[in-house]
Amino acid sequence: MYKRFIKRPMDFCLSLAAIIVLSPVFFILALLIRKKLGHPVLFKQQRPGLNEKVFTLYKFRTMTDQRDEQGALLPDDKRLTKFGNFLRSTSLDELPELVNVVKGDMAVIGPRPLLVQYLPLYNEKQKRRHEVRPGLSGLAQVNGRNAISWEEKFDLDVKYVDTVSFVEDWKIILLTLKKVFKREGINANDSTTMELFQGTSGDD
Repeated sequence: MYKRFIKRPMDFCLSLAAIIVLSPVFFILALLIRKKLGHPVLFKQQRPGLNEKVFTLYKFRTMTDQRDEQGALLPDDKRLTKFGNFLRSTSLDELPELVNVVKGDMAVIGPRPLLVQYLPLYNEKQKRRHEVRPGLSGLAQVNGRNAISWEEKFDLDVKYVDTVSFVEDWKIILLTLKKVFKREGINANDSTTMELFQGTSGDD
C-alpha cells in the first residue's frame, strides 16, 4: 500500500518543499562553486534507476578540471579542493538531486544510484536493488556509507527493498540528518572516494 500509493506523492511533496525552502542556499552555493571551482556549476552523470532505466543525476560540482602535461585529468585527491571536500562532508553537493526526486528519477529514501558500468557486475541478488527508485539516502548510508564494503552495502540495499515501509523511511530520514550533522562515513577509510566496484567473486 505504502510503496504503491503513498511513497511517490510523499517524496514529491518533501523534495519540492525542500527546494523552495533551500532556494537561497542553492543560489549561494552556485555562486561560490562558480567562483572557486569554475564552470559548470552542476556535475551531471548517467546513473541507473528503477528497473535499471538510466537517468541523468544532478550534483553540485566538487572538483576542479586540473590536468597533467598530457591533458589527462589529475587523480580525484588532487582535484578535490578544501571547499569541495566541505561540500561533500556536509552532503551539500547532493542538494540538486532533489530535482531528480521531483522528476521521478529518484526517491527520498532508497538504494543510492551507482555507476552504469556496474550493471553487468551485479549478481542476481545485487540486481534487486533496482526494484525500487534509488534514493538521496538509504539503509546503507546510515549504516556506514563509504566506510563499509560494497557487498555489505548491497546486502543492506536488498534488505531495504524487502522491508520498505513508511516507518522505515522516516527512521532512515532522521538517521541521515544525524549522520550529515556529525559528518560520519563520508569517505572510505583510505581514499578520497569509494574504490570502484569490481564485482563479487564466487557469486552467481
